[in-house]
Amino acid sequence: MPEEHQIFLRLAVALAIGLLIGVERGWHERDAAEGSRVAGVRTYALIGLLGGAAGLVAGLTSALVLGLVFVGVAVALTAAYLLGQNREHDVGITSLVAGLLTFVLGALAALGELAPSAAAAVITTLLLGYKPLIHRWIGALDRKDLKAGLTLLLISVVLLPVLPNQGFGPWGALNPYEIWWMVVLIAAISFAGYYAIQLAGARRGTLFTGLFGGLASSTALTLHFSRLARRQPAMTPMLATGILVACGTMFPRMLLVSTLINPALMPRLLWPAAVMALVAYGFAALYWRTQSPGGNEAAASLESPLELKSAMSFGALLALVMLLARGLKTWLGDGGVLLLAAASGIADVDAITLALARMGQDELPLGLAATSIVIAAAVNSLVKGIIATAVGGRALGLRVGLPLLGAGIAGLSAVWWTLP
Repeated sequence: MPEEHQIFLRLAVALAIGLLIGVERGWHERDAAEGSRVAGVRTYALIGLLGGAAGLVAGLTSALVLGLVFVGVAVALTAAYLLGQNREHDVGITSLVAGLLTFVLGALAALGELAPSAAAAVITTLLLGYKPLIHRWIGALDRKDLKAGLTLLLISVVLLPVLPNQGFGPWGALNPYEIWWMVVLIAAISFAGYYAIQLAGARRGTLFTGLFGGLASSTALTLHFSRLARRQPAMTPMLATGILVACGTMFPRMLLVSTLINPALMPRLLWPAAVMALVAYGFAALYWRTQSPGGNEAAASLESPLELKSAMSFGALLALVMLLARGLKTWLGDGGVLLLAAASGIADVDAITLALARMGQDELPLGLAATSIVIAAAVNSLVKGIIATAVGGRALGLRVGLPLLGAGIAGLSAVWWTLP
């Protein structure tokens, strides 16, 4: 492309950035009296174009030009903001910051970074436009939720990068970086499901709660709903629906976690996970259709899945499972791995899933890894059926246990069918 055309394109993008942000700001302040706004659509467009022109001039002369122009724009916008504040007593500086950012993005576009500047402009517009939604999200947080989010940042941004990325211990089975990365993965998925429940409210229905509860902890939700069924027997059919939705969600979660670690497992696990989820969801849909309207609200007061202590405990469990898997594979061969999968599924699916997915990269045949993961999921499903029966009573146990038993058998049959 000729140089003149590149200049015109860059200025056009700078102008478009200003127009995009200006339209959002103009719509947001559409009810304000004429002349009372810090900047309108035209002003933002001109700020973006000014940033583009200043960026071009700086590229031809000195970066000092861009800095001086930015200071001038900042002084002008700040003066306009202070005058408006005196009239309206509004201490918000969003429009001021948006104006300065428009200038910077316009200059970035003029310097040739078209895609990053345009993407940043779109993100800026979304942040500006979704103010009520963002405030609602913040309002849904309490102290323990904020602490959980900060814990997630601590274990991912702070701790993960400093861990050594090499094997230690017997057979070199313990890689601190890989183990902790898998802890972060599970913590992030669990937190997403937990926070989704917090945002929408635990009383939005058993279907929604079951869906996202399956991401956070299907076992915890099964226990909670079983206790609720014991206290309120009339809600048993709907609570069984929620439990099956949560347990059905565990199977796509299992597929997601394992293929993120080892994408080669996708073909091996896709059909077993799909069949198991279909059985659980199918019975949930059947129960849902046979229920009368009303009475379908159930609170799921799940505990926050992110505490530093729980993350450390899961990391220790994962390290133990990885060490046992490597040892049993060495001592007992394939049978030892299958035995460990069945035993691990009694308590937790995530740890054995992550361990086997990692070993399937270079130590275990993919078929054995996939079979072991499905065995763990089937055993875990059976355990949740037993929990529902023991805690929630026979009526809940029949509605939950039989479908989960069927899902386990279907998954094992599917994984056997896919073996070469």
